[in-house]
Amino acid sequence: MKLVRQLSIITAICFLGELIKLLFKLTIPGNVIGMILLLIFLCSGIIKVEMIEDVSKFLLDHLPFFFVPAGVGLIASVATIKNCWQYIILIIFISTIVVMAVTGVTIQLIKRRWLK
Repeated sequence: MKLVRQLSIITAICFLGELIKLLFKLTIPGNVIGMILLLIFLCSGIIKVEMIEDVSKFLLDHLPFFFVPAGVGLIASVATIKNCWQYIILIIFISTIVVMAVTGVTIQLIKRRWLK
């Protein structure tokens, strides 16, 4: 019963994110809004980590299974990808460099603030 309650909390927050997206006609995906809401609820203490800890650990432990549909989708659209694979590789390379640079700068800024 504990796991059902924990899963219900996470699901309710996801649905709340979808509802906010629909009500305010936002372009941000509802699941992203739900994750932001979950972060806010956890940081403010409205939801305690213990209230969702077991289900969260289970979902994180089985995270690779959630990527299977995306992989199947890529295989299904291999004809489209075959025509523009060079651009895809270039985009992946550039975005990886940008993410690494932004992460490095962010960590340096955070370290400076903590050391002050």
